[in-house]
Parts: sequence; structure tokens; C-alpha cells
Amino acid sequence: MKTIRMTLDDDLITKVDIAAKKIHFSRSAFVRKALREALHRMSISMLAQKHKAGYAVFPVSKKEFSVWEAEQAWGSIIHPCID
Repeated sequence: MKTIRMTLDDDLITKVDIAAKKIHFSRSAFVRKALREALHRMSISMLAQKHKAGYAVFPVSKKEFSVWEAEQAWGSIIHPCID
């Protein structure tokens, strides 16, 4: 693990400190978790963009998923409040 220097607004540091204290994290642990989550969201977003671009180049055909329609089994739905 490396120690780094960052420049943050005073109000942001205050908010981070308050949030970190509520969940019993250090400021560093809170920032590490936030950065990991931001990178994960960015990765998902980039994959979604690639997926969308792929379907723009190769659109879904009308029969692409129809082969699976017969395989769908929804079963009976029982409402928990109804006997």
C-alpha cells in the first residue's frame, strides 16, 4: 500500500469524515472503498457501452431469441397473503 497526497475541498473532507465516522471507517478506508466502487461502476458502464455499440453494428434479428420462448417456465405465482 502506498501513501499519496490529494487535494480536496474542505467541505468534502468534512463530509467524508462524518460519513466515515458513522460507519466506523478511517478516512483512508472510506476513500479506498469509494474509489473501488467508482472504478467498478465505470467498468460496468464501459461494458454497457460496448454492448450497445455491438448491437448497433449487429442488431437483434426477429428470430434471435424466439427459439427460447418455448423454454420459458413461469410456474404458478402464489401470493403470500392469499391462501
